[in-house]
Amino acid sequence: MNSRSKTAVPPPASPDKDDRLAPITAMMSSRLMVLANLLKRGAILRYKRLVGLSSVEFGLVASLGRRPPMSVARLAEAVGMDKGQISRALAGLVSRKLVSRAVNPRDNREVLVCLTRTGLIAHETIVAGALERNQRLLEQLSRDEVAMLLGHIDRLTDTAAKMLDAEKDLS
Repeated sequence: MNSRSKTAVPPPASPDKDDRLAPITAMMSSRLMVLANLLKRGAILRYKRLVGLSSVEFGLVASLGRRPPMSVARLAEAVGMDKGQISRALAGLVSRKLVSRAVNPRDNREVLVCLTRTGLIAHETIVAGALERNQRLLEQLSRDEVAMLLGHIDRLTDTAAKMLDAEKDLS
């Protein structure tokens, strides 16, 4: 986007490659989803190997992190899954002593969950692995390129969030 005008100018694409792609796969959003899926698949394999966590479990442990205990409903919202899926995965994490459950002292209808000491160790392994993977991914870019990329991602994320809100309003 030109800073003087608000008209988005698409960057020149690599014509040789883009001409061979179906129009939808040539779009930036499709390319970002491919990148995100590759990164997610690699992360899932890594955390299964290192700490024995499934995809859902890894997401829960990462989301619980070093935060204070939270409700299952809040955790489900944080990871974008329904409470039923979360509850099944939490049962496995509780049985392996990675997560503890306790009744909320302020509302005995609500269960709060948090990582145990063992869960915190798994979380630290996840964080260390994520930092290493992030460094490997970005090492080919200069500091300025990384800053620019992250700025663009933030702007695109804001726009995508507004687009989602608009779609929700129409539904």
